[in-house]
Amino acid sequence: MVVKQIDLVWKRRFEIMVSRLDSICPMTDIAGRAQSQANIEVDIFLRVTNYEETLRQLDMYYGIIKRKILAYQSITLGIFPSFSEETDIGDVRTSINCAKAIWSLFQAYRRIDDDRGRSYELSQSAIKCMRGILQCWLRQASRIEKFKELQCHQNALHIKFHLETGEEVISEQNYGHLQASCSNIDVISLYLITLTQMINSGLQIIYTMDEVNFIQNLVYYVERAYRTPDFGMWERGSKYNNGTPEMHASSIGMAKSALEAINGLNLFGERGASWSVIYVDIDAHNRNRSIFEALLPRESSSKNTDASLLTTISYPAFATHDDAIYVQTKGKVIAKLKGEYGFKRFLRDGYGTVVEDPCRRFYYKGETKEFENIESEWPLFFAYLVIDGIFKGDQEQVKDYQKLLKKRVRRDKYGDPLIPQYYFVPVDSVSYEKQDPGSQPRVASKKGSSSSNVFLWGTSVYIISQLLVEGLLHVNEIDPIRRYLPSYTRPRRTGRYSAFQGTASDLVVQVVLIAESMRLQAMMATYGIQTQTPHEVEPVQIWPPSELIKIYKYLGISKKLGLDGRPARPIGALGTSKIYRICGQTVLCYPLIFEVSDFYLSHDMALLIDDIRTELQFVGRHWRLTGRPTICLLIREEHMRDPKFREMLDLLAQLKSGYCDGLKVRMGRLQNLMASSCIEHLDFLNLVDVNLLEVSPFQQLQHASIGYQSLTDIPKAIAYSEPRVNFEEFELKSTSEIMEALKMSDTMWAQSHLLCILLRREGFDYMIEGVSVRERLVLIERQAGMLKHWSVVRFCSSLLQKLVHSVSPCITSILVTGKQLTIGVVPKQEVVLDKPMAPSDIRSLIYSSITPDTHDIFQAVLQQEIILYAGKLISTHPDIFSGILKFRVGWVLRAMETYQKAFVGEEAEPLECCSPSEIRRLLFKVLTIEEWAEPESLIPYIRRQLEGCLGRVPPDFYQRVWQILSKASKGLIIGKNLLPQQPTLSEMTMSEHGFAIRIEEMLNSISCPEYRQVLVELVLVISTILTRNPELYFPEPVDLDDLLSKAFMLTEEGKVRGDMKPFFSASYAKVTGYLARAVVNHILSDDISSFNLDDQCCKVS
Repeated sequence: MVVKQIDLVWKRRFEIMVSRLDSICPMTDIAGRAQSQANIEVDIFLRVTNYEETLRQLDMYYGIIKRKILAYQSITLGIFPSFSEETDIGDVRTSINCAKAIWSLFQAYRRIDDDRGRSYELSQSAIKCMRGILQCWLRQASRIEKFKELQCHQNALHIKFHLETGEEVISEQNYGHLQASCSNIDVISLYLITLTQMINSGLQIIYTMDEVNFIQNLVYYVERAYRTPDFGMWERGSKYNNGTPEMHASSIGMAKSALEAINGLNLFGERGASWSVIYVDIDAHNRNRSIFEALLPRESSSKNTDASLLTTISYPAFATHDDAIYVQTKGKVIAKLKGEYGFKRFLRDGYGTVVEDPCRRFYYKGETKEFENIESEWPLFFAYLVIDGIFKGDQEQVKDYQKLLKKRVRRDKYGDPLIPQYYFVPVDSVSYEKQDPGSQPRVASKKGSSSSNVFLWGTSVYIISQLLVEGLLHVNEIDPIRRYLPSYTRPRRTGRYSAFQGTASDLVVQVVLIAESMRLQAMMATYGIQTQTPHEVEPVQIWPPSELIKIYKYLGISKKLGLDGRPARPIGALGTSKIYRICGQTVLCYPLIFEVSDFYLSHDMALLIDDIRTELQFVGRHWRLTGRPTICLLIREEHMRDPKFREMLDLLAQLKSGYCDGLKVRMGRLQNLMASSCIEHLDFLNLVDVNLLEVSPFQQLQHASIGYQSLTDIPKAIAYSEPRVNFEEFELKSTSEIMEALKMSDTMWAQSHLLCILLRREGFDYMIEGVSVRERLVLIERQAGMLKHWSVVRFCSSLLQKLVHSVSPCITSILVTGKQLTIGVVPKQEVVLDKPMAPSDIRSLIYSSITPDTHDIFQAVLQQEIILYAGKLISTHPDIFSGILKFRVGWVLRAMETYQKAFVGEEAEPLECCSPSEIRRLLFKVLTIEEWAEPESLIPYIRRQLEGCLGRVPPDFYQRVWQILSKASKGLIIGKNLLPQQPTLSEMTMSEHGFAIRIEEMLNSISCPEYRQVLVELVLVISTILTRNPELYFPEPVDLDDLLSKAFMLTEEGKVRGDMKPFFSASYAKVTGYLARAVVNHILSDDISSFNLDDQCCKVS
């Protein structure tokens, strides 16, 4: 009878724990639920059979957390210090990790029927910590508002606060690079991820709508991570520790994960209202995703890899589910940074070493060489890889890193674990360790090695890892939203809000054709293209994307906190592919490419056709939401007057067939496509006065008759041309004479140039017959655009200092691939762009660096076009940019001019007269020179000119320069610039990005592109000789210019000191021969004893 009662008790406890775990990890997919539930039931059954042992273990970890974490929690705010001996300063990153450890034990205790109140205590401690962080940040709400407009260090949130009061503990003046320089994007992202996980586990953390609005503004804060250089997890910026921020893959990856996690989250939990939901800009998420993946496996420009990437690609962020990227990044971290005592943070990291001066904020130039091979090793990352192994189901990895971790964990008198912050090489062993890395024993840091100074971050991660290892915690309990699974295998979320659910392998992009008028609809029907007018899709409304921006500005407004809601950022291609429910209305937005822009690109039909193809491919490739994307293609009447409108009809016919360049497309009536579309409910407007919404939907044009029946009936835009007259003589004439000439002028070219002179003298507001100069220029630009008079269009746009849409994201797309960007007119001084910039700063830079004289003024807009096209091409065709480290826009335009002259002749139109689509075609042509040079029999001289303008070098070029420099004790001269051997070799490494940039700067001082390219060939020759004769070295500076001159002197033209063009026109084999002879002659002309040849001849081949 007693045995039977015990069995009933255990059965009841088993049922309770199963039901609780099911409530923690709900799954809507029946098949997936059955399999998961079966696994969990087996897991729980095994633990129930040893209930007392499980409870004993949990109580043991409860004691550890009480003594080693909760003992140091702030009484007032609930936040934690970095180390237990700190009594004043609380650290946000440490606080989040402590909260996660406490929450993890809370999750484990929830399986226990009688937890003696410990589960509730732990949950409240975690909530208090998360709310304490929130309270600190709420006091800095004004910073968020400023940061949304300008991402700079003065506007960044702090991540260190007074433990008891929550006040700032370090002033702006003394804050330095520790956090004020936007070093906290990864911390805020980590907070958002953790907040999402805890709320999904059932905790109530957010209490009021003002707090909801604040969290929404934190989302805006991290959305721009892809273009915000920061100081990374270690708060040091570049590895040189010189106060320079960088784009860090770990920060961008954290932001990407945070945006995925929190999108559609109701901050009030299951009981929340529709207006407490968080919204994420899917296009901002996509930019972070693409740039994150472009940066990997590197951490940043100066850091080849970094241990922080482990926390990004695995627990807790799980920022990538691409197995190839994950394996490559993780493998690189392990290969470069793993040691017997832990992981180095990054190579040449001086923190914690005995040779670092802790009193000095920044390092001296070249000082990082002193830290090579003696970097401190952090055992914390062994624990992270234990967790990673459990999530991946890799028992061998868990076993290996558990063994390594066990060796480095210390114990106090209670047997509690102590995790040293790092292990360092003692001063007596430094020289030996440098000579033979890994040979010397290391010493544990004082921080974390004793009960009086606990390293809370390390202790927290260790506890989580051991709860998982011992089977007390399931991975689904510390990751309720299943971040560790690819999005397409996660349980499907049902609800009113879009969610990241991955992309189907056979995704179908839905297309709706909207005709501007019934007349246009009838004409399209004669060609078999079925369209709808705005009236026919009613009650659905068609909106411009600019109107949707007006709606989103109400999202996140809090008058109490001084927050103004979403910044006026454009809605991208993914955002306009949703169908919106707004205040009882259904809305579909057409893409930004159909917006009548201030910039002139919308006047080019061929460009629009290419943009439609690109838009469809982009959406098909990057769609990650539940439901199909629905794209609205807007056909305007002005389109059908374009001579290239037939090409538009061909594209629409292709879409009708169901495929577009390999992409599945379904074209149909909007009402028929809505059921399968992605629908977003903007419920936050329920709190807004509808009368305040001033929205103007797209209006249908009305005509008295149907009108045109075919394209032959439509009057076409005429091919307009004007003589190009020089107006320099008017610079010396009086304003009245210019006004008179303006009245007499009947060409747009003449009027625009005369207005240019008036603009410089009198300004934009100078009135001419009641119309200002600005208004006259706008009118002329509009007329010229309709007539496709591109030179006048570009001239007026430049005078009006217009900026093309999306130029800022395009610049960022180029920079994150490790390249730099320069703008400026050849051969004048260039301006280097090496970090993302806000559109206003870009406009100022372009129009200040390009002088507004008669010719250069075209460059201001032409260079914007090149940046726009290059930014898109580098995302779709990254291979055509290989070998180009510095994308010099002015020189790229020179390459296009060179190509035009070589293949069209002197009668070729100037670039400013070409259509935008022709400019894009020319850009693609010169970038793909390697594909067509041989088939089209391109002569060596033109190829060298084009390659020199592009600045393209072979894949291993910079490593070869390093090889030469290592053999030249007195340095290397390139373009009359000396690169010393020291401290270059000690300050940098062969594969370092900074070294390549240094070489590129020297090459860019050469103004003759073909000369530059032959110098590149010379480097390859010298490197080959050194490889085949490793005993060689140069006692004097290696002067590449001098060697090139000597090679030229060996030719017939050189002997009579003639023109070098024949030398540059010679075949590659012939030039290589002359260069090799010059190098050998240079070597043999010096004292043989200087070269340690061992009586052997120099081997060239």
